[in-house]
Amino acid sequence: MKKTSTRLADGRELIYYDLRDDTVRDAADRRPLEPTVTSSEIRHDPLLGDSVAVASHRQGRTYLPPADQCPLCPSDGERLSEIPDSSYDVVVFENRFPSLAGDSGRCEVVCFTSDHDASFAGLTEQQAGLVLDAWTDRTAELLQLPSVKQVFCFENRGEEIGVTLGHPHGQIYGYPFITPRTAAMLRSLAAHKEQTGGENLFDTVLERELAGERVVLEGEHWVAFVPYAAHWPYEVHLYPRRRVPDLLALDEAARTEFPRVYLELLRRFDRIFGEGEPPTPYIAAWHQAPFGALEGFEGVSRDDFALHLELFTIRRTSGKLKFLAGSESGMNVFINDVPPERAAERLREVASS
Repeated sequence: MKKTSTRLADGRELIYYDLRDDTVRDAADRRPLEPTVTSSEIRHDPLLGDSVAVASHRQGRTYLPPADQCPLCPSDGERLSEIPDSSYDVVVFENRFPSLAGDSGRCEVVCFTSDHDASFAGLTEQQAGLVLDAWTDRTAELLQLPSVKQVFCFENRGEEIGVTLGHPHGQIYGYPFITPRTAAMLRSLAAHKEQTGGENLFDTVLERELAGERVVLEGEHWVAFVPYAAHWPYEVHLYPRRRVPDLLALDEAARTEFPRVYLELLRRFDRIFGEGEPPTPYIAAWHQAPFGALEGFEGVSRDDFALHLELFTIRRTSGKLKFLAGSESGMNVFINDVPPERAAERLREVASS
């Protein structure tokens, strides 16, 4: 992998990640951009104990432009985009309309491929491996920022999810706090460790799932399963067999196998609902341990946390979506229409031939 860092016309950082070491990236951003002005603010909710990002400048962000005006495609002649060069393998750049900025953290965009009509599932294993390298490198870089406590790499796919740009891409958030979902995991981790005299909850969950009926696919270094209490109609958790706290700690064997396993998982998601259905909308979310001391979570360290990816779709059956209505949105109590065992069975049925 070759990494080349440059600056866009408004001062934002852009990084090219290339498969070839001899690739030269010297194209300049020729757009007449003014410096980016953001108004991101973090507000703490005293009742729930969580935080909300207020970012009013995002109301003006680009919304579902036609393909010939996509800002994530390479620049072509006088059609200038966020990527100055005429081609790329993987690109990461600071979001022009960030939810988090400055002392409130950082937001980046990850373009998986220059092909506007592609998808992550359509990447080669080599391309998917380069994306993994980019996620890992950005995690390492963002943890150096004093405003970042936790790094979250994720992909939103599909208009039903709320995607505003159709080009295959993901995002990376550097949060200035431990997110509520991670905090809940850490509390459960600490309680289980105390109750069992030192047992790791992540290890226990993985062992139980491996012995059960909800495993979707297995590799030598990775295992994917539908969790016992899945919130979403089709939800899969992907774990490395060897517990590590973050992407940086993956060994070479796990990194090498990941593209094959993950691409197969994504391709199965696209086959859940049968032939002729539009691509399955999904969210793919990496869960990594926060950085630094875990204040407020006595008895556990970041090494007790287990890196894993959670992949789920909001489509519950052909042509129907799972909406977060009263119970889910009002009380955070999910009601799942598809038994996890049936979801796992369906994901095994649609394996590649």
